[in-house]
Amino acid sequence: MPIMNCSSYRFCIALLNERQEGVVELRTLEYFLAVAREGNISNAAKALHITQPTLSRQIKELETDLGKQLLIRGSRRITLTDEGMLLRKRAEEIVSLLEKTEGEISASDEVISGDIFIGCGETEKMRFIVRAAKLMRDDYPDVNFHLFSGNEGDIAERLDKGLLDFALFIGMANLEKYDHFKLPDDDLWGLLLRKDDPLAARESIAPRDLEGIPLLCPRQVLLNNDMSGWLGRDFRKLNIAATYNLVYNVSLMVEEGMGAALCIDGLINVFGRGGLCFRPLEPKVTAGLVIAWKKYQVFSRAAEMFLTRLQSGLAIDEDQ
Repeated sequence: MPIMNCSSYRFCIALLNERQEGVVELRTLEYFLAVAREGNISNAAKALHITQPTLSRQIKELETDLGKQLLIRGSRRITLTDEGMLLRKRAEEIVSLLEKTEGEISASDEVISGDIFIGCGETEKMRFIVRAAKLMRDDYPDVNFHLFSGNEGDIAERLDKGLLDFALFIGMANLEKYDHFKLPDDDLWGLLLRKDDPLAARESIAPRDLEGIPLLCPRQVLLNNDMSGWLGRDFRKLNIAATYNLVYNVSLMVEEGMGAALCIDGLINVFGRGGLCFRPLEPKVTAGLVIAWKKYQVFSRAAEMFLTRLQSGLAIDEDQ
């Protein structure tokens, strides 16, 4: 987690103090978010169905309460200060969590309904969760699913804050804080290559093959130095041309000749992309997959039933 500078730290403390004293109301945060989204007081006021002077006064009072300038007011457009950007992130989390909680509380005791929030890294094994979701929707059409894709750090942060019900982690995630179960199949690491790349003539990729070639690497893998054991030295010392979070855009970089992408098999349909191919690493490198949720989590009825279905699906897979 990045370390906040002193100014941001003091602002967080101020926000917490105001929240405890009941000064910062949810409505005020929603007003602020509307201004941040629209970039304009007049447009935000129209979207909120209030007058422009009323909205301007609410935002000014919020800045006074927090003791920080949140907006830089230009002639045509408003931009956020550093404190404003921090408040926007926290306010979005607060509003999202409240909406999620209200949905769980208001769900009928007789009808299984509501929202289920799932965070996931990119993997074809997500199909296990998708199949369970499809069956759940077939039986209970009032249940809605919301997916958030990101790296391990993004997903863990949202899970810890209660913004997600479940998370699908890939590889060596820290699971001490979570209950979880492992999926039966692992993901396979390799290189996504152009077919005219000399490495495409090989059946697999050895550590020595990576010397000197431009690599496109998942950001989380690079931060954690996960591949150093396979390589036999610091993976970060290789020719890293780019890092990425989600694989589709980096596949375009491969097509344009920027380099070879370290990725998991099955994320890009190389059969439908004639110019690309996938070659596994040798010795083989796999990544385990786990479905996790917070310990002592109090689930909505819909989320609890979905977890039961996931566990039932796992039992069926293991028996086959």
